[in-house]
Amino acid sequence: MSVTSAVDVDPDLAVEELSATTQPWQVIVWNDPVNLMSYVTYVFRTYFGFSSAVAHRLMLQVHNEGKAVVAQGTKEEAERHVAALHGYGLWATYEQNN
Repeated sequence: MSVTSAVDVDPDLAVEELSATTQPWQVIVWNDPVNLMSYVTYVFRTYFGFSSAVAHRLMLQVHNEGKAVVAQGTKEEAERHVAALHGYGLWATYEQNN
């Protein structure tokens, strides 16, 4: 007697879907013409709890390169971070890290 599953799953498809959902998402803060550099540093320290050195380095990356990745995690975490950063008035997005 063999046991069968109620749902047949293509193992290749299941692996692809699992890989797609487990890859980390990254939160990107973009340079904008509105916020002062000191304010961006303040937000990074306040919201993420970064040290002043890390917050300052990330702020300079945003300022000089136009963007910086400030966090990585699940899609839900990335969405939460982006919403919070929008609440501070920063331009932020999230994308799946490839």
